[in-house]
Amino acid sequence: MLDANLKDQLKAYLQNVKQPIELVAALDDSAKSRELHELLTEIAGLSEMIALREDEANEVRRPSFAINRVGTDIGVRFAGIPMGHEFTSLVLALLQVGGHPSKAAQDVIEQVQALDGEFEFETYFSLSCQNCPDVVQALNLMSVLNPKVKHTSIDGALFQDEVEKREVMAVPSVYLNGEPWGSGRMTMEEIVAKLDTNASAREAEKINQKSSFEVLVIGGGPAGAAAAIYAARKGIATGIAAERFGGQVADTMGIENLISVPYTEGPKLVSAMEQHVKEYDVDIMNLQRAEKLIPAAKPGQLHEVRLENGASLKARTVILSTGARWRQLGVPGEAEYRNKGVAYCPHCDGPLFKGKRVAVIGGGNSGVEAAIDLAGIVSHVTLLEFGETMRADEVLQRKLRSLSNVTILTSAQTTEILGEGGKVNGLTYTDRVSGESRKVELEGVFVQIGLVPNTEWLKGDIELSQHGEIIVNDRNETSIPGVFAAGDATTVPYKQIVISMGEGSKAALSAFDFLIRNSADA
Repeated sequence: MLDANLKDQLKAYLQNVKQPIELVAALDDSAKSRELHELLTEIAGLSEMIALREDEANEVRRPSFAINRVGTDIGVRFAGIPMGHEFTSLVLALLQVGGHPSKAAQDVIEQVQALDGEFEFETYFSLSCQNCPDVVQALNLMSVLNPKVKHTSIDGALFQDEVEKREVMAVPSVYLNGEPWGSGRMTMEEIVAKLDTNASAREAEKINQKSSFEVLVIGGGPAGAAAAIYAARKGIATGIAAERFGGQVADTMGIENLISVPYTEGPKLVSAMEQHVKEYDVDIMNLQRAEKLIPAAKPGQLHEVRLENGASLKARTVILSTGARWRQLGVPGEAEYRNKGVAYCPHCDGPLFKGKRVAVIGGGNSGVEAAIDLAGIVSHVTLLEFGETMRADEVLQRKLRSLSNVTILTSAQTTEILGEGGKVNGLTYTDRVSGESRKVELEGVFVQIGLVPNTEWLKGDIELSQHGEIIVNDRNETSIPGVFAAGDATTVPYKQIVISMGEGSKAALSAFDFLIRNSADA
């Protein structure tokens, strides 16, 4: 299972195991069980602190295995073979169950340890999902920190019958004590905040006690991270409030156009950005959603940003970098069947549609790339493009047309997502040439029609374009003196990571220039 290089790396990591652990395998006579046994045998052979035995219990999923700390009730369980994106989750689980300390923030660790109750979590993942490891790793760590928390992570592609019975059509999907509890990417901080109902009020009280900032960045994507770094390097009081650090980049699979980095993946880039920001004296306030901007009465005085939890932050300058989100179709059935056949991440959710028929809405690069990826998993892909021709790069179009299980429909306006029994079973579209309404029978719809800026909360307070983007000039200045903006939320063309980083840097330099030209008592 593991090549020589990977074995050497894993053996080096396993030297950090401080307490004996046991791999308890639940196997059957399937090929996947044989693969799992081979993997566990190789792992156990890399450390004297790891033992392997088989589980004879009847009630456990097969193939699966537990990682238990010997002599305790601390442990985690994987149902399936955690390779691909989940291999890191496996390594971390081995280390953490084996007593290696976590790098999580101490206050979050204490919150987890203080949780009272019985929490039996199950997480469905796919091996190609870049968001799933965050959830798997967070819940695994929580089960190590607090014995009242139990966690089993399940490969949805391997346990198809279970996925269909529970109607899991998006990953990661989290169940708590047998009931649906959450879906999508979540950090441990977010999970704990959802479990600890008083966390928001405590955080709001803490935020209200903070002094004002010289630069306050709203948003934690590439633009926000760059802005915070550039501001902090000037030695001025800098804060960053983000609903989710990393923003949309965290949901991005392969990144091949970040100059000097031939290839990376969204979660890795987000981790690197956050670590870089933490190298400086930046007050990072995560899980904070802004809901109101109150501009300063005159230049040099304080702007105020009110947060959804009731807290307020004040600053002499503000940099808005709230990014964008996937645009929705806005047709009947889309909201009703979201995560029940309507999806937005082909990398995450594609494996759940193995052997099924799906549609991709959108003929740009994202849509065509999604259709190409899905064609290797599903039985058939129908791509629907509103315009007369697809807008994707020609090289992608050629690849798509070469695939035998893809149908391309242009001048096709999707009008409704259809379903029955709580699941998608088709869609209707209008042929914009003939005017006829037509139906496509399928089990999944992947929406890939571009982005919409996260600026609704700014309407009426700052000048926006007809598309809702923050209007900025070449210095990233907005219509409000002392308020700057950068990234996908602005009118700057070409929504790219490298451009957002540059714009965030520019915005911070412009904010610093504003500060030195406008005294605090002006």
